[in-house]
Amino acid sequence: MEAPQNTKRTKASEPTLKRLPRYLHYLQKAQDKGILTISAPVIGKELQCDPTQVVKDLATTGVKGRPRIGYNIHELIQTIESFLGYNRANEAFLVGAGNLGMAMMSYPDFQRFGLKIVAAFDTNRDKIGRSRSGINILHMNKFQDLARRLQVRIAVLTVPHTVAQEVTDLLVASGIEAIWNLTPSQLQVPEHVIVQNTSMYANVTLLLKKLQEKDESESVQ
Repeated sequence: MEAPQNTKRTKASEPTLKRLPRYLHYLQKAQDKGILTISAPVIGKELQCDPTQVVKDLATTGVKGRPRIGYNIHELIQTIESFLGYNRANEAFLVGAGNLGMAMMSYPDFQRFGLKIVAAFDTNRDKIGRSRSGINILHMNKFQDLARRLQVRIAVLTVPHTVAQEVTDLLVASGIEAIWNLTPSQLQVPEHVIVQNTSMYANVTLLLKKLQEKDESESVQ
């Protein structure tokens, strides 16, 4: 069987980066069923998206399907994983070992997606010295030294919003270059620092608003 032709990778847009993990999850399930090749129309139909967009998204990874054959699923999975960095162990520190932080530490699949939480930090002495899923919780006063010595560049921020900016300033001063922000705070950082905001509050608001609109629509029918 011929493998997909590799082409030059292009810079992916944010919407494309959000869709690629969906494709990957579907492809992995298809591979588990013994499917060897797949086409963009099939992917589009199963995921309810435009097949033309699927082709464009996959092309950003540097892969190209064969006419009337499609993509070799095994190689397509490897290409997407490589493009997204899932085949690299990007080490990260988690800051804030509260309920959300503990839940993040307990989630086993982050490493599958290229993110490995190697330590957690907090100021609550009742938590310091404990561990969750093999991840030790250390005092925040050790963060700066360890970040520099271990050359950790990523931080997962799950602290209370009241101290989010203060903690962020410390992270930046410690050499952190990318922050996954799970607080509702809008962080102020230098231009060279990447911040990815994940607002559960906003997502819950959207969910409840859509449900409200659905109820209102049904009530007037």
